[in-house]
Amino acid sequence: MLDGISGFFRSIGVTIGRWARLFVAWAFWPFLAARGWYARRTWMVRLPVLGFVVLLVLLYGYFFVQTQSWTGFNPSFVDQYRLAERKVPAGQELPVAEGATAPATKTCQRSAIVDVAADLTDFNVNQNAWISSMLLYRVGFFGIDWDHTPFLDNKASFQRGVNQAVRRTAVELVDSLGRVRGTSGINNDLQNARGNLQFDEYSWYFGLNPFGPKTPTPSYYRAAIDSLRKFNTDLANCNAVFDGRADNLIQFVDRIANDLGSTSDMLAERSANHARGWFDTRADDRFWFAYGQLYGYYAILAAAQSDFSRVVAERNLGALYSATNAQFQAALGIQPAIISNGREDGWIMPSHLATMGFYILRVRSNLVEMRSVLDR
Repeated sequence: MLDGISGFFRSIGVTIGRWARLFVAWAFWPFLAARGWYARRTWMVRLPVLGFVVLLVLLYGYFFVQTQSWTGFNPSFVDQYRLAERKVPAGQELPVAEGATAPATKTCQRSAIVDVAADLTDFNVNQNAWISSMLLYRVGFFGIDWDHTPFLDNKASFQRGVNQAVRRTAVELVDSLGRVRGTSGINNDLQNARGNLQFDEYSWYFGLNPFGPKTPTPSYYRAAIDSLRKFNTDLANCNAVFDGRADNLIQFVDRIANDLGSTSDMLAERSANHARGWFDTRADDRFWFAYGQLYGYYAILAAAQSDFSRVVAERNLGALYSATNAQFQAALGIQPAIISNGREDGWIMPSHLATMGFYILRVRSNLVEMRSVLDR
């Protein structure tokens, strides 16, 4: 009987070994065939081929490093702005310190929202490489879109999530915050920033549709940074407008709540219809897009509390704002090494998408309540 059992396990081992050898042969035969072809060529052929292989290795090495290195990533980076120390709303004239000599020209408060929007974009394209428009990202993994693979796409999705928050903010700056509605024109710097931030996220130096050379995406976003900072310089010199009225804050909060609602729906759809645990290759890009969006909106809404400090004080929004910030911080504390999209009632594979969706809904609920208080 023991001989039969041992023979059974030996046959299993032999079968596994045979399939392993077949898999290795299948996986490596192109390289072995290429090696044989290369060995039969002259050096006139070998050198260009060798140069191309070396170039490819260097490009993929650089691509790997850029996708795995998140320079400047800090969910608590809002603290560096010391927003609590700003006592004057954005666009309002700064008082002269007691005992100081009045300056020859007026000085007004900069917009924290604009500072944060510019810094988030700088984080995306200057402190880090913009992954989505890199050549190897566009080529994909042997022709497969990186977003359809379980690796090397997390940073790109996170960056697009941050950019989504900045894009939404740029629209509101142009339409309402950066002008006195009905009595002033659109600020040219904010208009330029909005146009540049709306540019395609995937453009490289060359494209097929339309065919020909192109300006890559990061160049447009860098131009947007310059425009945002120019607006804030003009605002600090009292040569621009920031309209910090309650109705503008209502509209701003409402737009952000709607944007987060769309992301929550995206997570819910993926969680409900593709619950394959660790084997859902799209779960990671959905998760990190939502994470990037929260990362951006956390900073932008914290900045809005400073820019609209008078409205926040008049409507007693301090406690509600603190609760909202706490929800953001809790959501940004979720950083799993591997994203799983398991069943919500599963006990082996966790459901990170459902967890992130839960936190987004909590944030959105607070924003809806904030809007309700402002609208009374």
